[in-house]
Amino acid sequence: MSVSDQIKNNPRLKKFFHWLLIPTNQARPRLWVRLILNRFYHQRGKGVIIRSRVRMDVVPFNHFSIGNHSMIEDFSTVNNGVGDVIIGENSLVGLGNVIIGPVKIGNNVILAQNIVASGLNHNYNDVMQPIQKQGVSMAPIVIEDDCWIGSNAVITAGVTIGKHAVVAAGTVVTKNVPPYSVAVGNPSRIIKKYDDTRKEWVKTY
Repeated sequence: MSVSDQIKNNPRLKKFFHWLLIPTNQARPRLWVRLILNRFYHQRGKGVIIRSRVRMDVVPFNHFSIGNHSMIEDFSTVNNGVGDVIIGENSLVGLGNVIIGPVKIGNNVILAQNIVASGLNHNYNDVMQPIQKQGVSMAPIVIEDDCWIGSNAVITAGVTIGKHAVVAAGTVVTKNVPPYSVAVGNPSRIIKKYDDTRKEWVKTY
């Protein structure tokens, strides 16, 4: 059995190593993790820009990668504590975004400002316990290539946004968005799809 498997299978060891990486009841890794350890575990492509005021709450026991010539703008938060965060090439994570894994962002994606994409939900089934003590559930978010997500959008856990889709500003995406379509509203609905035979965007209402 490998060392990592031994740690995972021993609750006390797992708790101890988790404490070494992240202070109790916090999400931000310790300074030595951010400055030293993560450099050996996470992948950054060529020409990547991560602005100095980005909060990178990334840990080595889950995956984080960002492809060539992608950028994360100031005041954003990236968290892979419960699931991988993967960002493709030539993609932009705009000002003030919150990305909580598991999230996969494709190539040539534009995320505007103040977007929340969280693959995490808090469990709340047992009304006899505080929600904070009931753990979490995860369902991956996938944003495929060439998408544009407008400012203040919310993308909920388990959603896939298809290739070259557009999500309008302020939209709350609670279900999958098909490729080559435009989603608006709360909850989101599809108002346009690209018609390949007519070579134009066509209203669906």
